Amino acid sequence: MNIAQALEIKGEIDSYERQEAAWLLEHLLGINALELKLRLEQELTQIQEQAFLEGLARIEQGEPLAYVTGSQPFWTLDLKVTHDTLVPRPDTEILVETVLKLPLDQHANIVDLGTGTGAIALALASERPQWQVTATDIYAPTLDVAQDNAVRHGLMQVKFACGAWFEALEQQQFDLIVSNPPYIDPDDVHMQKLKSEPERALIADKQGMADIETIITQGKDWLKPNGWIVLEHGYDQGQLVREIFERLGFERVQTIKDYGGNDRVSLGQKRA
Repeated sequence: MNIAQALEIKGEIDSYERQEAAWLLEHLLGINALELKLRLEQELTQIQEQAFLEGLARIEQGEPLAYVTGSQPFWTLDLKVTHDTLVPRPDTEILVETVLKLPLDQHANIVDLGTGTGAIALALASERPQWQVTATDIYAPTLDVAQDNAVRHGLMQVKFACGAWFEALEQQQFDLIVSNPPYIDPDDVHMQKLKSEPERALIADKQGMADIETIITQGKDWLKPNGWIVLEHGYDQGQLVREIFERLGFERVQTIKDYGGNDRVSLGQKRA
């Protein structure tokens, strides 16, 4: 089987299925997209062919491509991904973009709660090397992945702490608290499509709002005056998140839409 024949196994030309097959082949062969197009007649070895077919089978069964390849691009980083982590989504880059536009001190002290692969913390650390960045997660194997990603990208200034939300931290105050917490209702029909990913990182009580409410409510005491909280949430939760911010006296409350035009990130600033 050559590369051209391998690509024809899955999906129509220009379909997402065909693109996933191409990404899988690029990973297995260690080449980029241009090289793949230039090598269509190259024969796969028996080991490469077997690995490709096994990878396609895993994807067919609903497993994300990132779990098959063990990595996922996010921002300017290529992040290690395991079954102990969520797969970083492009929409989460909206949170990174939002934070980078805030009027924060050059040496801001920030924390990323529930960091997963470290996507948000490491993206921000890569853009703002002078910031003091702490990343937390409740699950030690997940935090190990985030630490591996920090080492991979030379972002050794990022600190890591294991524990539930603010319980992971020693008493201090932050200029910024960020998080992409669990926000899916346990009964949400979309959960069936996410069965390969860890439920603890997806599901929250109170129709998905429990962890968001905890972070905002407790986070107020962990913020410096004029500090910010910036959170990712579900497409239909923007108004509810804004109401929590406003009830607790936050100012400059707003919601930012994602690339699909859905409410995705909400933020508020603590009064001075």
